[in-house]
Amino acid sequence: MLRARVKAELRKRMRGLRKALPASACAERSARIVDRLGVVPPVARARTVALFQPMEDRHEVDLRPLGATLIERGVRVAYPAIDPETNAMAFRFVAGPDDLEPGAFGILEPKPRCPEALPGDLDAIVVPCLAVDPRGHRIGYGAGYYDRALPRFAPAAAIVVAFDFQLLAEIPETPLDFAAGWVVTDARTLMAEVDP
Repeated sequence: MLRARVKAELRKRMRGLRKALPASACAERSARIVDRLGVVPPVARARTVALFQPMEDRHEVDLRPLGATLIERGVRVAYPAIDPETNAMAFRFVAGPDDLEPGAFGILEPKPRCPEALPGDLDAIVVPCLAVDPRGHRIGYGAGYYDRALPRFAPAAAIVVAFDFQLLAEIPETPLDFAAGWVVTDARTLMAEVDP
């Protein structure tokens, strides 16, 4: 219960910090993250990668340039799609921006006709967050979409992206949390520290 309260407080604080970031700084930091992600081994050698569309009003990391670069390189790129009835998250492959449309929460998602990625289809999954620690534990918006979806796609490499101020010393973990193997910020790239 205490961990849940701490996470809720961190979620609120980090939302405020990110919201205060000017759009120009958000774009500049996102560009540095895109550069770093492109050379992270799981992405550099991937044939299939899942990315996410940014919620621009929440100043999320913008990975759209990476998506375009990967598609040009012949990498299959997937994006999350939420089923509003079951709240389950799937990943669907797109050929380009024309395959995206506003989804249930107003975020761009692949159109229903786009092919769904099955377990084993993805080499790397890039994950958003409000905060993350060096062990790969993250705080999202609290709905648990990624925590439920990521185990289904193991052994795909999970890579959390964040602005450097979102990297905290430690995130309280709960039993259903899924830790990522990599953390990429605008200032550093970390292989997640494994708990002893």
